[in-house]
Amino acid sequence: MTKLAFKGRDIISIDELNRHEIEYVLENAAALEKTPRPTLLTGHILASLFFEPSTRTQLSFASAMMRLGGSVLGVANSESSSRAKGETVYDTAKMAEQYADIIVIRHPHQGAARVAAEASAKPVINAGDGANQHPTQTLLDLYSIKKTQGKLEKLHVAVVGDLKYGRAVHSLTTALADFSPHLSFVAPKVLAIPKKYLTYLTERGIPYSEHEQIEDVIKDVDVLYMTRIQKERFGDPLEYERVKNVYVLSREHLRGVKRNMKILHPLPRVSEIACDVDETSHAYYFQQAGNGVFVRQALLGLILGKL
Repeated sequence: MTKLAFKGRDIISIDELNRHEIEYVLENAAALEKTPRPTLLTGHILASLFFEPSTRTQLSFASAMMRLGGSVLGVANSESSSRAKGETVYDTAKMAEQYADIIVIRHPHQGAARVAAEASAKPVINAGDGANQHPTQTLLDLYSIKKTQGKLEKLHVAVVGDLKYGRAVHSLTTALADFSPHLSFVAPKVLAIPKKYLTYLTERGIPYSEHEQIEDVIKDVDVLYMTRIQKERFGDPLEYERVKNVYVLSREHLRGVKRNMKILHPLPRVSEIACDVDETSHAYYFQQAGNGVFVRQALLGLILGKL
């Protein structure tokens, strides 16, 4: 593969990666999955700054770094950091650069990762900033789609659930536009995907449709991307109660779907996928989470100039 320049780069938004760069990351991820390199990042340190709850992203970044021979130090939550004392994101990033070679940050406020990148002389990776962006989730989603479908080009992808606040949805929609998809958005009107993303698709000539029922699209899609209704994004608890169980995918829904159809989910799930779906050939969300290690290994190796 042709080498592309990633050394020292921040990864704040998926918009900052073009199609060739996305494919390059995925190619490196596939190479690392096939041939592990347990000493690639020996002597390097990752600062893991998570100011919002996380399981998969935090653990997979740590696993990725350690499986390459690197070390991890970090903040597990805001209560155990100086944020509780009033420290700003800017100052936290300036502090972290003193101790580490690369920083990964998750924060509840949109734009926090960019502030950290502006503050730090060391590269910063956005692990999710509020309802804004989650670029590494998108990269592992694309890696999972390519592994299961054999391609990224011209697929029919349906995205279901919280499309208003879902940062994984926003990032994925933007990235898929580079691969000539057909996109179907399934959500109640109060959680519809923001118009700016539909405008972006229209400007790119990408066909899309909006629906309120899974049944409208499930038999036609190659990928069904489920998301949970995110209680933490709602200011009004009553609004959340009205929509929290609006979609519950069951085995009954899977009758007549394409044989190649795979169900993805950024996780955690709450009630939107019944547990008996896990046993079907269409379920891929746990393997999807595992793919995060390879994608994040690729990013760490590229940004630190070792790949």
